[in-house]
Amino acid sequence: MIGGYADCIAQALRTMPKAVLTTKINPIYDDLPEYRYHFPRTYHRVMKETVGDWVVYYEPRRDGGRQCYYAAARVVRIDQDHMRAQHYYAYVEEFLEFHRPVPFREGKHYFERTLQKFDGSTNRGRFGRSVRRIADEDFTRILNAGFSEFVETPFISAYAGFLGETAPFGAPREIITQISRRPFRDRTFSSTVKTAYGDTCAFSGIRLINGGGRSEAQAAHIRPVKDNGPDSLRNGLALSGTMHWMFDRGLVSINDDYSLLLIEKAIPTNVLQLFNNDRRLLLPNLPQNRPHRQFLRYHREQVFKG
Repeated sequence: MIGGYADCIAQALRTMPKAVLTTKINPIYDDLPEYRYHFPRTYHRVMKETVGDWVVYYEPRRDGGRQCYYAAARVVRIDQDHMRAQHYYAYVEEFLEFHRPVPFREGKHYFERTLQKFDGSTNRGRFGRSVRRIADEDFTRILNAGFSEFVETPFISAYAGFLGETAPFGAPREIITQISRRPFRDRTFSSTVKTAYGDTCAFSGIRLINGGGRSEAQAAHIRPVKDNGPDSLRNGLALSGTMHWMFDRGLVSINDDYSLLLIEKAIPTNVLQLFNNDRRLLLPNLPQNRPHRQFLRYHREQVFKG
């Protein structure tokens, strides 16, 4: 019976093109998960199978990582790395960060079933692979857990597969359709960014909550969506409405050291007084949630009018 179950899982993984991609906070490869994943030839066959389908990103515990699944994206192509022999780039689109990072297991339940041995322990050999195939049901379960506050209808319970449940036919396609829509992405991005910044404007330090418990802060993209800016925490800032307006129009930008750049002659004196006294950005506590230099550089070079 156990052998039959294992054979079924193995067969499912051979036919499923989705994968889990491991990337550290400080990667040794040329990763920028919002756009590309850098990998050696060892994983070329698996990665090539994912083209046109979706992947889940996993952050290991090394270097202070959260040991969790944290985002999903769609692979659009594989290119050879012409600077480093036997290495490749997987380019992605529709990157979306989970509102809730998903641990690789909760209690005895593993979100990737193949990471659990029959004695209940972790399959460390498989866990150590930076790229590994994932079945549709496991993929769907991770997305449901990561977007639990936003999915209209759960397509599979958090522990399906352990409690005798199975995913409805077509569930992966349905949840992918949902997370690809702009309204869903906007809601998720907004909530994730404002949560990371504690509903506080990163430029002024002002935190206003109305009587209904709604934050006055808005989620701003550093690199705009219209310019291929991703829905990533590292491409987001929590800003008040006025600060958001000035940032989008290039009156304010940010250096790589998170100091603010202001076109003071274009900003009224009473508004200048609202900025943080040290003229520095307020930052999320977790380093992996802080603005990425590539997005900051894009804003300075393409949006900022200074």
